[in-house]
Amino acid sequence: MKILVVDDDPAMLIVAALALEKIGGHEVLQAQDGAEAIQCAKEKRPDAILMDMVMPDLDGPDVLEKLRAHEETGQIPVIFHTAKNSPSDVRSMLALGAKGVIGKPFDPLMLPGEIARILQS
Repeated sequence: MKILVVDDDPAMLIVAALALEKIGGHEVLQAQDGAEAIQCAKEKRPDAILMDMVMPDLDGPDVLEKLRAHEETGQIPVIFHTAKNSPSDVRSMLALGAKGVIGKPFDPLMLPGEIARILQS
């Protein structure tokens, strides 16, 4: 599966990408901001997007809204990863159209399985 990982924190981007590639066997695309994520999603058509909620300029909800507005990216499942993972925060993210939410910090060894579980639900 091709997964686009979006995070403005380079360390978090590396950890998630390595976990998904080495443990999950996925092809990983990377973006460090919302604009880059939108462009990459349009050009590379990932099977899923794992995206940070809080980023400068375009945050996760803004990016999700823009992705949903385009035919070629509108159906790509988006999973947010965030430290804002209270039950009310999770409900809000799901109401925005996210497929699921993974809390930060996450266990890199468990990340591929968590993504698979969310995508299968």
